[in-house]
Amino acid sequence: MVQEINFDGIIGPSHNYAGLSFGNIASSTHAGQLSYPRQAALQGLAKMRHNINLGLAQGFFMPLDRPNSGWLNALGTGIDDAEAHIRAAAYSASSMWAANAATISPAPDSMDGKCHITPANLLSMPHRSHEWPDTMAQLKLAFANPDHFTVHAPVPPPFGDEGAANHMRLCTGHDGTGVEIFVYGKAGGPFPARQHVEASKAVVRKHGLPEDRVIFAEQSQQAIAAGAFHNDVVAVANERVLFAHEQAFAHRETFYAEVKQKFPQVEIITVPADKVSLADAIKSYLFNAQLITLPDNGGMALILPTEAKETAAVWSYLEQLVSGNGAIRKLYPVDVRQSMANGGGPACLRLRVVTDPKLVDPRFIATNKKLDIISGIIEKHWPETISPDQLVDDGLRKTVQNARRKLLEACSLLELQA
Repeated sequence: MVQEINFDGIIGPSHNYAGLSFGNIASSTHAGQLSYPRQAALQGLAKMRHNINLGLAQGFFMPLDRPNSGWLNALGTGIDDAEAHIRAAAYSASSMWAANAATISPAPDSMDGKCHITPANLLSMPHRSHEWPDTMAQLKLAFANPDHFTVHAPVPPPFGDEGAANHMRLCTGHDGTGVEIFVYGKAGGPFPARQHVEASKAVVRKHGLPEDRVIFAEQSQQAIAAGAFHNDVVAVANERVLFAHEQAFAHRETFYAEVKQKFPQVEIITVPADKVSLADAIKSYLFNAQLITLPDNGGMALILPTEAKETAAVWSYLEQLVSGNGAIRKLYPVDVRQSMANGGGPACLRLRVVTDPKLVDPRFIATNKKLDIISGIIEKHWPETISPDQLVDDGLRKTVQNARRKLLEACSLLELQA
């Protein structure tokens, strides 16, 4: 049976606050602070359990090998000799934000009837630019069936691609044909736009998407300048619903008109700036929620960070929203504070794939029993805290690498060992 599967990135043992993500206000604000990798990973697992208990299909990806010695070697250095910013980039645990892992086009959308997957090159940020080879290895393992999946090489330089964080899909049901929306940027005051329109076009060509099922939309410069470094910080879609901030898109009315023309069933919910400011939307990650369809005709729900409930204007708007007769009926706040402090909410942590779970390598499919095993590994082997100045310690390197190996062993995924 075709389902939407949310693949969450397990938060790795090197999770730290080095402040590497220029344009990400939360990342910059918490730079240099003490991080809690064990707590972060357990918060991520709790969100997965929450989704499973709602009746949703749930998967996961392994954290990547850190520090990335191969990348350091290619730069002519090593972990002991690298400059501080390069060492921090080699230790980055940002692959936990699986929304940036790839762009997914489900089988009903493509002309050859296969699910197409393109890993994101993440060129705009050095600490993320070296993720894609190991990410692609996992994607090829999880989606190995060539009759149903095609995993492409990433878009080549110089065109930056940030994956599903700048991609939305509208459809009448998960197994129906969809319209895919590719959001790109140009500039945002002092902050760079991360998604290049040419990268989006390349993904469309690779995935074999017909022109009448594709929309390109420009993210507003105002949103990028305010700290919306990805579209999923200001907009989210699920089935027939597009939920977006009033200032999310550069040419909103033109974009909305094209959406209505290509997908007449759409319900567009625009959050007015005079109700929720861009600053409050970004601080609370209101739109970096998982907008999900509840089983058994339960309507739609938002899985939100607890910060949304703590932001008065946001929560007031949401309570009014769900009290009406619209598509979104329920709110589920979840605690992902460790991820939020580094700039990623509930939607950052997951990659949506629409397929039959039986077609996916079962090692990547979560159950409560499997999450119990993973939780035990994390509680025993993940560091309790990391400060950025610890990244020079050889003891931390050994702890981080041993922790990941224990997880790979427990999940029978040792072939991912570097």
